[in-house]
Amino acid sequence: MAAHGEDLRSVPISALEHYAYCPRQATLIHAESYFQSNVDTVRGDLAHAAVDRIGPGSDRNRQKVWRSLPVWSDTVGIHGVCDIVQFTADGPQPVEHKSGRYHSGGPADLQVAAQVLCLREMFDADVPYGVVFSGRDRRRHQIDVDNELAGKVVEGADAVRELLESGLLPGRAHESRCRRCSLRPGCVPELPRSVLNTLFTPRAEGDWND
Repeated sequence: MAAHGEDLRSVPISALEHYAYCPRQATLIHAESYFQSNVDTVRGDLAHAAVDRIGPGSDRNRQKVWRSLPVWSDTVGIHGVCDIVQFTADGPQPVEHKSGRYHSGGPADLQVAAQVLCLREMFDADVPYGVVFSGRDRRRHQIDVDNELAGKVVEGADAVRELLESGLLPGRAHESRCRRCSLRPGCVPELPRSVLNTLFTPRAEGDWND
């Protein structure tokens, strides 16, 4: 694998969020191009539609913002799009909109932290934090991006890169988080491993029931 900053394969920031939630989900979406919608993904699409108008503007407080701003980091090897970037006296601050609840320390933190690292590199500016706006409670949650969280972004990007380049599909988790996952119909997490291991294994000729 190339050292950071040396022709790294850039991975989508969204893949970091998916990987933090479930490595299998990340692979199905970003390597197998498999995706299914459900009520949660549709709700998220509608929430983003309100902020996905591309270009400069201002918010309710007359603060300068840029919507749907493409961002990248050649050093970490990531790229994506910020829902909104606010340009404050402290520098550019990314704001990621989520339709559901916010869970501290969850995948959204990694996603926003990745956006912060991109903005630091692009604008050569000190960007101490990003924001997650949760639609369920209509609140802004500040995500402080310290060295520890920045390190998790780098580790996550390396893990996603290795996963996508390996061509392997991680095993099923079959946990409580699977219940609301839109990819469940194709992932089939409840299918026993014993069944998976025999699905494509030919039986002996004498065992066929013709």
